[in-house]
Amino acid sequence: MAICLITAVLYCCSTSVDNTVQECYTYTDDYGAEVSVPVNPKRVVSVSPAVTEIIFALGADSVLVGRTDFCQYPPEALEIESIGGISNLNVEKVISLHPDLVISGSMVPQKAVEQINNAGVPLVCVIEKPSFEGLFSNISAIGKLVGSSETAERLNDSLRGEVENIHLDTNSTVPTVYYVVGFGKGGNFTAGGNTFINDILKRAGCRNIAENIEGWEYSLESLLMADPDYILIRKEDAETFCHTDPYTKLSAVRNNKIIPLESAYLDLQVPRNIEGLLLIHKKTH
Repeated sequence: MAICLITAVLYCCSTSVDNTVQECYTYTDDYGAEVSVPVNPKRVVSVSPAVTEIIFALGADSVLVGRTDFCQYPPEALEIESIGGISNLNVEKVISLHPDLVISGSMVPQKAVEQINNAGVPLVCVIEKPSFEGLFSNISAIGKLVGSSETAERLNDSLRGEVENIHLDTNSTVPTVYYVVGFGKGGNFTAGGNTFINDILKRAGCRNIAENIEGWEYSLESLLMADPDYILIRKEDAETFCHTDPYTKLSAVRNNKIIPLESAYLDLQVPRNIEGLLLIHKKTH
């Protein structure tokens, strides 16, 4: 069930850039804010790489008039005008694009949210969920917001079908894995048991050695002691990790059981999670 709640009350709420009155409804976002949004928005600004990717996956990218510097997938997203960063959101730039809807994630400062609201622009937050199922609820939510509900449900059905085709041998030993989020002098960080990434690893038939922690920080001692069968890591970090002490002591490093991943396979809650899940299952079984 989607976390976002939508009411069925419709009314006229705003005027578009071409001065036509738009039919709207009240939408309750992931922070509980009740927002009046147009039924079929024509000009959408995305303030989240995940939101941008999902809009493209829905084939609704024609409504996008703005995206952040971090919204780089698919490559076609780079053709959309950038509004700059997220934590330092350029509110004036957003408003200058005359959006009839702004969709953000969790990183937008509250002051920027208030400024956008005060300008009469509806802003809805669709945030990362802690479970794998959250991917499907977010696709449904964004599909509703951009007027593509039916497409969203078809996309969800297709993605679920790919996951259901995975065969897990219940009689075999479950491989242990560790996902490297951060490493080195700044500390060791991974995905704990209360994250959607942990859910992905389980569905891929693996056991996350950090499943018993909450959050992201993990001790080096625990990593070396657990000595997982496989290391999952962003492909751009793999070589450095494998040549940095004391990670060189890990069996997975010594035995070349490193699985480099595209960063968005696990870092964002997007349809590409399924590609990551399938790849992890293939490499570990």
